[in-house]
Amino acid sequence: MSPATAQATIRSAIESLRRSDARGARALFEQVVAAGLADADALLGLAYACGNLQDAAAALRAVDAALALAPRDLRALIFRADLSAAAGDDRAAAAFYRAVTRAAPEDLVPALRQEVARAETMCERYARQFELHLKQQLGQIDAPSERFSQSLELLFGRKQIYRQEPRLYYFPELPQIQFYPRADFPWLDRVEAATAEIRTEMLTILQEDDAFAPYVQGAVGRPSLNRGDMLGNRDWSAFYLWKDGAPVAANVARCPRTMAALAEVPMCRMPGRGPAILFSLLRPGARIPAHNGFLNTRLICHLPLTVPPSCGFRVGNETRDWVEGRAWLFDDTIEHEAWNLSEQPRVILLFEVWRPELTLGERTMVSAMFEAIDQQQGRGAEWGI
Repeated sequence: MSPATAQATIRSAIESLRRSDARGARALFEQVVAAGLADADALLGLAYACGNLQDAAAALRAVDAALALAPRDLRALIFRADLSAAAGDDRAAAAFYRAVTRAAPEDLVPALRQEVARAETMCERYARQFELHLKQQLGQIDAPSERFSQSLELLFGRKQIYRQEPRLYYFPELPQIQFYPRADFPWLDRVEAATAEIRTEMLTILQEDDAFAPYVQGAVGRPSLNRGDMLGNRDWSAFYLWKDGAPVAANVARCPRTMAALAEVPMCRMPGRGPAILFSLLRPGARIPAHNGFLNTRLICHLPLTVPPSCGFRVGNETRDWVEGRAWLFDDTIEHEAWNLSEQPRVILLFEVWRPELTLGERTMVSAMFEAIDQQQGRGAEWGI
């Protein structure tokens, strides 16, 4: 059989399929296969014909041969998934339906778009069955750990994995923790106990329209990337007590109670760079877009002072609501965002501390490194919170 004859035979076989003559189509396709001239389309056509004749074994052989030649062919993947589902092989069916959803491009013809949507539905059905089975089998475990519970959420696809992605400096082998356990920082007791006094000092400052300046500001002689329209935007504003590693004397003098509450905090001290201590203001209706911090050798602490309803904060795959007077610490090199959908301002006390995993020697080395960088480059801090 010549290639031209093979193509004519394939066209005849396809026409037989359209006429629902599966037996005739199968015979024609098998002639092309026997001649060694079958391509992926011909093998898939043979699989369809065998399937219509209820010959599942032959259909499976044919579609597997088609996929060997064209592993990402959506029609072949869908048919292979359907064959597995009909045979009760749920694991294989789920794997092939997932392959369909991953291989599908955005610009699909309507018929294939419907089939891909069906594959997505089947993926969800198998995922629910898998989740139900695991929960039933694990139901006898008493008090599973929070970390194990999170691992199941990731396994079920309910959460995605987020990792440290600092924009400037990465210190290796530090744990990937979104929000740190409150018990790890006993010095927070004193900070939280002073919430009322800190709030009183903040509210006095908040009454002054010009006391808070836009948090994101451009630097002279440096590129200014206006991420999320935050550059120069007063919707996200700050009143600094410490900035770039030095006290703002006039502001510190206005907040003695706040500074006293922070006396025992292990601030991230780096000459010319840290710590930063500020009241962070998020105005009504504002949203801070998702972003990552500059270096993973620090943690950021929030002490909520005024929090109206409809405010929220996400770090990685965990979303929390601020509660006035209850602080938390998080890794800001993991993607995070914040929002205030209320009609009132949200204000927190924000400051940075050393990560507890770093030794005193490592903290000294990191600080000295950035000091050397600034000496060589002749400029100061280029990061924020």
